[in-house]
Amino acid sequence: MINRMTAEDFREVIHSLEQTPLALARVFNQLSPADLKLKTSDDFSALENICHLRDIEIEGYSERIVRILGEDNPSLADVDGARLAIERNYNEADGKTALDAFCAARGKNIDLLKNLSPEQLTRAGTLEGVGMINLETLMAMMVEHDQGHVAELLAIRRRVQLRSETAGF
Repeated sequence: MINRMTAEDFREVIHSLEQTPLALARVFNQLSPADLKLKTSDDFSALENICHLRDIEIEGYSERIVRILGEDNPSLADVDGARLAIERNYNEADGKTALDAFCAARGKNIDLLKNLSPEQLTRAGTLEGVGMINLETLMAMMVEHDQGHVAELLAIRRRVQLRSETAGF
């Protein structure tokens, strides 16, 4: 587990978590429906990234936050995002619905997290494949996970823009 966050660290984490829905919406609105589904490798498409973030937020982070707050040292299951992408056929999902669901779930999680006391942030559970984590650690994991997927989405957007620019020559 990490050391206790300072008040400034906590504000920065909350701010970062608040920025992800905005970043997703920007990329989503800049891509056509076909571009959202574009796959150039085994990596997620933009749409798959958004669906993945939605499901991890709802089935992973939301559940973990509630259980850590409500139970003493709960056992927290891992969420296999790659398996969910295949089983749920993410690339055929409705992107707007997925984005809206992510934004709603993230908003609820932020509302819950930003009102926690310093003592509540130290409440812990055992995450499958990771070990003991507290809410501070979980929040840091959320930020890191967000940053990775936002970077993937920005890279997809850049590839689409480059393809469009070179098609004009």
